Amino acid sequence: MTASPTLAEVRTWPAVVSVEQAATALGCSRSGLYDRIRRGDAPVRTLTHGRRVVVVTASLVAVLEAP
Repeated sequence: MTASPTLAEVRTWPAVVSVEQAATALGCSRSGLYDRIRRGDAPVRTLTHGRRVVVVTASLVAVLEAP
């Protein structure tokens, strides 16, 4: 199992990251986050490039900063 990155580490990530990397930061499974993205209730903003889905890092930081 991969350790969750710190908020400081997430802030240094590129503008968009893979769903797998975002799931690690959120402490959930990749498949669980993909399910939420498909249902439209993911806690983070996503972008689709063809068949590839990526997570906007700024939205990930916002979720991780929330109390």
